[in-house]
Amino acid sequence: MSEIIKGKVEVHLGRDKDVNFRHEYHGLDFLYNDGGREKAGYKGSTGDCVTRAICIASGLPYQKVYDDLYNLTKEWRLNSNSKHAKVAKPQNDSPRTGVYRNVYDQYIKSLGFIWVPTMKIGSGCKVHLRKDEIPCGKLIVRVSKHITSVINGVINDTYDCSRGATRCVYGYYINDLTYTWGFNK
Repeated sequence: MSEIIKGKVEVHLGRDKDVNFRHEYHGLDFLYNDGGREKAGYKGSTGDCVTRAICIASGLPYQKVYDDLYNLTKEWRLNSNSKHAKVAKPQNDSPRTGVYRNVYDQYIKSLGFIWVPTMKIGSGCKVHLRKDEIPCGKLIVRVSKHITSVINGVINDTYDCSRGATRCVYGYYINDLTYTWGFNK
């Protein structure tokens, strides 16, 4: 069992309109978690962040999620009229190299999660992977080119993807609406 690595406090100093300022950002804690990949018999590292995040947040076995995503990707590639589906190759059906949003979005929602967007086109970044900006609960968080799982303020992934509390959150899936803000329980 891995131990939780405490999130770092990032301090940004600056000057704006002849006034000095100091901002402190408290990063999320981190726990190494492969989502059951090794237990399922897989070795090495790969780009399976969608599968890992779903396993961690939902509690489902890695192999079940992997197989479901494989079958859904194959079905989507063969039956969808989208431009991406038309150019997708059969070797791209494997969840180990990434999963299209059209596929994983519906799968995550079918597990009872609800999508909460935190960013809109042209609005700029409003929410980051920080303690005071992410709600408690089991979350599947979408950030740039990655999906991770955050459980009660702790990033559960194979690496700390918070970029020192500066990584922008596009939105997150949460499994119920009974979550609370803050981490002092």
